[in-house]
Order: sequence, then structure tokens, then C-alpha cells
Amino acid sequence: MTTIRAWAATAAKGRLERFDFDPGPLAAEDVEVAVDYCGLCHSDLSMIDNEWGMSGYPLVAGHEVVGRVLAVGAAVKGLQVGQRVGVGWTSASCMHCGCCLGGDQHLCGALRPTIVGRHGGFADRVRAHWAWAIPLPEGIRPEAAGPLFCGGITVFTPLLDYGIRPTDRVGVVGIGGLGHMAVRFARAWGCEVTAFTSSAAKHEEAKSLGAHRVVSSTDSKAIAALAGSLDLIVVTANVKLDWTALIAALGPRGRLHVVGAVLEPIPVPVFSLLLGQKQVSGSPTGSPTGIAKMLAFCARHGIEPMVESFPMSRINDALDHLRAGKARYRVVLQNDFA
Repeated sequence: MTTIRAWAATAAKGRLERFDFDPGPLAAEDVEVAVDYCGLCHSDLSMIDNEWGMSGYPLVAGHEVVGRVLAVGAAVKGLQVGQRVGVGWTSASCMHCGCCLGGDQHLCGALRPTIVGRHGGFADRVRAHWAWAIPLPEGIRPEAAGPLFCGGITVFTPLLDYGIRPTDRVGVVGIGGLGHMAVRFARAWGCEVTAFTSSAAKHEEAKSLGAHRVVSSTDSKAIAALAGSLDLIVVTANVKLDWTALIAALGPRGRLHVVGAVLEPIPVPVFSLLLGQKQVSGSPTGSPTGIAKMLAFCARHGIEPMVESFPMSRINDALDHLRAGKARYRVVLQNDFA
């Protein structure tokens, strides 16, 4: 019997407790990863609290894993024991549907999230299909890399998928766990970057992250002054916004792209799209190839998330820190199982 040591929620909104489990035999196409670090994402909170109605308990959350390959199944390709890898929101996809064969594995109808119906990375080990264990390149610190495998790829994907050019003007709404990485990516991409934030205290920090301009996301007049000027606006916030003003801030063929889990319907007057041939879209995380490209981009440009570290044994303190909105901007847990 192989025992994995973990921290698990046993009920919605409950404190995490020590939990050991037997994962069973390693599947032929899976790898087992010894967890060194695991990011703490707001999606982990949503799963722990069952906000999305799909949590099962006991629940071992954690889907921003960085560690080393400990074991490989008989049919694993391209990975070796001892190799440093990362595992994000997705642990497996079918690898034979149209999406998988077309390079959109993250859109697979049979996709298996790392923490839905299986146990994740708040543990000493985690398992994933070999294609979703992405090698970490040299030049990226493993202790800061975890959030790239979820939050990072979530905001990097729009730059890849929509042909954003270095001459484009990009807006980022929300300077937090997702938004601070989006600003850094867009600036390194060569774009002119406008940051939108509701916090006056974040204006200077947004500029230090690479924003050329900072606008209050609650000031409709200030947003209106940008009318017709932006090619892409990435919304990382999950709150109600002045959607009419934001769409008006887009130039011809501009795109409002949502990656934050906005819970209320977004009103979109048709004529606000028709006359400028504008688009409103959204996306989840990204494909294994997209993640690998993002990691190479980060290594080339020296980009990493801003992180705060906690030992995994203080996981409940880390959760409280995140719940209170005090994280600046991502929390990473370090495995300290004896």
C-alpha cells in the first residue's frame, strides 16, 4: 500500500485536517510527482466551500503544483524520474477527441480537473497524465512558479490565442492574483498597458508592474475618456463593472475578454458590438503547449508572480490570509511533511 499524506477539507467551509489515502496503482500514462510547492488559488477556496456545487469530501485541494517526477507509468512519454515539472488545474484529458488532437486539450469534454473528483496538491505527492506534467525550464524559481500553472496561463492565453501584437493597447481590469501577472505579460509582450483598479492604493504598484496608465475601475468618466482606444481588455475581476463603458473603450475590432468568474450576467447591447465589429469572449486556463510557451516566455523575460510563502503545515493560516483579501498577490505552500 502506497500512502499519500495530505491536508483535506471534510465539510464545506471547514478547517483542513490531516488526511492520508491510498491512491492505488499508478496508471500506465500517469506520473507521480513529489510536491515541493503548491500555490493556493481562489479556486481552491471555491472548491473547499463548495461554491460551485461540485465538491466531494474529503477534498484535497491544490492545483498549482511544482515538484519532481517520482515515478512514471509504463506508457509515459517524454518525462523522467527526477525531472522538475508543474501540474495545474487540469490533470488529464482524453487525448483522442477533436479538441485534444487539435491542440485544445483544455477544452476536452472529458477533461479531468486536478481537484474535482480526485485529490490534488495539498499533499506530499500528486498524480497526473504525463502530457499535463509540464517541465519547468531553467531560469524560473520553483518556489514562485506554482501560480503560473493556473493563474498565469489563464491570463497568458488571450495573448496567444487572439493574435495580440506588440503595437496593440491592452487593458487589464483588476490588479490582484490574476491581474498583476497579466500586466507583466502584456508589458513584456511589447504592448501599451492600461491597468484598471478600484483601489487607489494600487495605482503606483500597477505602474511598477509595468502599466503605462492606471484608471479607476469605478470611475465611469475616466473610463469614458478612453473611448475607442484599446485593442484588448482582459477582465480578471469577478465583480459588477461598468460594462458599457468598458466596451466603449475598445477600438474597432477590439475584444473584451473575461477570465474572472463574474457571477452576474454581463449586459451587452448589440449595437455596442456591431458598429465597431467588437467581440466579448472568455476562456479557462490553457493547453499543455500554451503552458510550455508561457513558461519559456517567463524564463526569457524574468517574469514571475509576486508570492507569499507558508509552510504546508500552516495551511489553515494561509487560507485565512487569502479569505481576508490580504494576499499580495499569490500564496504558495511549501511541503514540510516530516
